[in-house]
This record gives sequence, structure tokens and C-alpha cells, in this order.
Amino acid sequence: MLVITDKAKEMLQSFSDQAEGDGEMAVKVEIVGRGPKGFQYDLQLISREDALDDDIESDVDGVTVFISEKSAPYLEGTTLDYKETLMGGGFSFENPNPLWIDDLSKAVADVISEKVNPVVATHGGHVDLIGIDDGKAVISFGGGCQGCGMVDVTLRQGVEVMITEGVPGVSGVIDVTDHEAGTNPFY
Repeated sequence: MLVITDKAKEMLQSFSDQAEGDGEMAVKVEIVGRGPKGFQYDLQLISREDALDDDIESDVDGVTVFISEKSAPYLEGTTLDYKETLMGGGFSFENPNPLWIDDLSKAVADVISEKVNPVVATHGGHVDLIGIDDGKAVISFGGGCQGCGMVDVTLRQGVEVMITEGVPGVSGVIDVTDHEAGTNPFY
């Protein structure tokens, strides 16, 4: 499933040794979003007890790894590496998978890309598909739309209409944006 380079293993071990607490530390990997540059990941060191019931546990060359169940299909064949640059270092993922595997998610992502984002971009915003849950598209607003006082109107009269009319299998849209975050929210 996931490949971890020697340098990444070395750095994970180093961070694990520095972490406080008793017991064995494990790596938790989850895809938390998608954007123009690909997948967005959450990588954490956790104790075994902090793993969720639906996390998939595996051993990768002696490293205990927990992968979020929803992320697992999108992490097949992915390489976790640690790269050092002049500005420091950090973990990176090389993921060969498409952003969406199922047809419903692909169709919603296409509507967002081709119809929704060109409209909201005129006001400095963008919409990202987080996923599909029980026939509803889960989205997040960004840019000028995050915290905008008119976001509910944009959601119900624009985004939701375009998605539900464009993709018959979707019955609604759920906004999971933290509209109070950001530097200047109007929400």
C-alpha cells in the first residue's frame, strides 16, 4: 500500500524518539482535501490507542501505519519521503492516483471545475470538493468565499443548483468551511 523511504523512516523515528509519552508511536496518514496541486495530507505520530476503529493498520518495513479507511484507496502505491532543502526539510508524498476514483465524485468535481469555480472566481473565491457522503456533495469554500456574508445564498442558489442539476446522483450539498477562520471573515 504505502512505501516509506529510508530517509522518511529515519526522520519518523527521530520525531518518535522526541515525542513524550509511553508506548509505541505509530504513523497516521489521511487525505484531508484536494486542490489544484493534488492531494492534501495529514501526517501525524500517534499512540496506538489514538487510532480510530475504522483506521486500517499495516506494518511498513517495521513502521506501524494507520490509514484512514476513506483515504486507503487513494494511497495505493504512494511513497512517503523526507526531503531536505536550503529552507529546511519536510515530508512529501508521491502519489500516482487520480484525485477521484468513483464516477459520482468525478462528475461532481467536473461540475465544480467547469461551472462553479469560474463563477465564484469572479469574486476571488473557489470551491473544493471534499467528498460524497450519503448522496450529498461535501464542499469547502476558500478565497473570497470563506467568511463572506453572502455565502449561504451562493451555496443554495448557485453551487447546490449547479451540482444537483449537473449530477443526478447528488441530492444536496454540505458546506464544511470554517467561515470564522481567516484574516477578514464577514460571516
